[in-house]
Amino acid sequence: MADPARARKIADRIKVLIAENLEYRVKDPRLGFITITDVRVTNDLQHASVFYTVFGSDEERAETAEALEAAKGKLRSFVGKQIGIRLTPTLEFFADAIPENAAHLEDLLKEARERDAAVAAAAAGAVPAGEADPYRKPREDEDDLDDLDEDDREARRA
Repeated sequence: MADPARARKIADRIKVLIAENLEYRVKDPRLGFITITDVRVTNDLQHASVFYTVFGSDEERAETAEALEAAKGKLRSFVGKQIGIRLTPTLEFFADAIPENAAHLEDLLKEARERDAAVAAAAAGAVPAGEADPYRKPREDEDDLDDLDEDDREARRA
């Protein structure tokens, strides 16, 4: 097993190499506007999962996935020559769902803001249902206060 730090370094290097290779060497017309978002390598350095996003329609995403599968051998060969480790990792390409998840979260946040605004608008003109001070207070009997002098009455009222 390789060190996890080494696996991360190799994953970063594979990410750069694949991105450069797709930009300059792979001349497939099906390849759309692609971004390599992440690469994860297993600790034994045998397998690399490459995550990518494609800007465009579902049809362009499908065509890009086909182009990546077709160019997988060339990409693996190029990566193997450049990173110089004993075994070249196999490459698997996965469409990254980050843009769809981000759009979904934005929609949820927008809905929450709208609900908060509706609650704030409803609460703006609201008044309490009961008295202004709903807590019970002990009653003072006026008869008990008659027996006391003025200073004691004030002290008892306070």
